[in-house]
Amino acid sequence: MFEVIGKIAIIPKAGQKKEKKELKELALKLLRQKNIEAVYLREKIKGRLRLPALKWLAGKKKTETIHKEAGCLMKLDIKKCYFSPRLGTDRLEIAKKVKKGEKILVMFAGVAPYALIIAKHSKAKEVYCVEISSIACKYARENVRINKFENIKIIQGDVKKIIPKLRMKFDRIIMARPQLKESFLREAFLVGKKGKVVHFYDFLNKE
Repeated sequence: MFEVIGKIAIIPKAGQKKEKKELKELALKLLRQKNIEAVYLREKIKGRLRLPALKWLAGKKKTETIHKEAGCLMKLDIKKCYFSPRLGTDRLEIAKKVKKGEKILVMFAGVAPYALIIAKHSKAKEVYCVEISSIACKYARENVRINKFENIKIIQGDVKKIIPKLRMKFDRIIMARPQLKESFLREAFLVGKKGKVVHFYDFLNKE
């Protein structure tokens, strides 16, 4: 099992029982695939910013790449920014639910993948992104420029500090950051319009 971000393949260590030699062979096999330039082993995701601990396996020793998704280009550094290509289907599904003229807030926005897909595949009026990482915000702003969107606003800072200062209401709020429990729902309800839609993410037991 592996995932591809741009031209970089990432093998998650979780669940892997392969020896070092087997991992190297798998990395070289992936490297022979079209458009793969580097292969890394993701050992774990850590910290408040959910940054991955990566180990280089094969190919170029590069961590910056441009990922293509649903007609959008997303530039990022896989070592310095959290990004999940597995959420691509989810992002597009949400974009298709957005009604014309909606004002949208994306918390924990990262390099702005949700905002970009929504701007591309809906007629949202504005999409506001709040992200605490200055590096992710730098890439988010560049992605907005690369894709030539004018209705996306990037705000760098802590959600709990930024939200009360926004002084506006939103039709739809996206909270694509699991494992926070309900700690940021107060902020979401504070800036949500009546009848708002909140996309809340978490990990739960199947039961």
